[in-house]
Amino acid sequence: KIMHDAVGFKSSLTGKNYTMEWYELFQLGNCTFPHLRPGIDAPFWCNQGAACFYEGIDDAHWKENGTLDHVTTISGTMFNEMAKWVKYDNETGIYYETWTVQASPDKNATVWFDSYECSKFILRTYQKLADLGAVFEKIQTNYTSIILFSGEPVYLGNETSIFGPPGNKTLAAAIRDFYSPFKPHQTVRGFFVDLLKIIDHVILNHQFYLFYNLEYWFLPMKFPYLKIIYEEVPLPVRSKTSLDV
Repeated sequence: KIMHDAVGFKSSLTGKNYTMEWYELFQLGNCTFPHLRPGIDAPFWCNQGAACFYEGIDDAHWKENGTLDHVTTISGTMFNEMAKWVKYDNETGIYYETWTVQASPDKNATVWFDSYECSKFILRTYQKLADLGAVFEKIQTNYTSIILFSGEPVYLGNETSIFGPPGNKTLAAAIRDFYSPFKPHQTVRGFFVDLLKIIDHVILNHQFYLFYNLEYWFLPMKFPYLKIIYEEVPLPVRSKTSLDV
């Protein structure tokens, strides 16, 4: 029940279709949790994300599993300017981040960390097109957010300060112990044993270690701990800055 989002294009000159999407390069699990390697203290992260642009739209996939809607018509000039922006965006935001972290389920709750995944790329793309002059249809678009609920996060350090030679061995061991149950499982028994460890860490002891933008943070977890929400977001209009320009 987790949504994925993409933007499709159809050329009025050639009739060809194209898909553009931003996703984790090494699958969602590898982006969300690290690999622990024997004899090496620091967890190994495969959390890169990138935009991909390719010919064709899998109409059946989108129609069977979600929606495929026309949102706007743009000129070739707008498309070319958007393409330049996509290249810039792709080179400056390279890490996939699964979690949104906020203080409570309340609508105006403090957001400690925002996710950086496929839906955020789509929203940025729509806003860029709006700023370039695109006029969008009056429809809602839907996005998934996976939210952790936490008190104020505590900064712990980066890989070198925690796992390097002058690092904090106690903290390093605690982080490795936390991530250990999230490994891929070979047996049903192993899965349930590690699930109990996750419940013990997150729910009973209110602990979560977050790796965000190459740094580690401790999250003092709060009820309801985790929630998947489906947001309806209206399509954008031109920003005041672009109108002034």
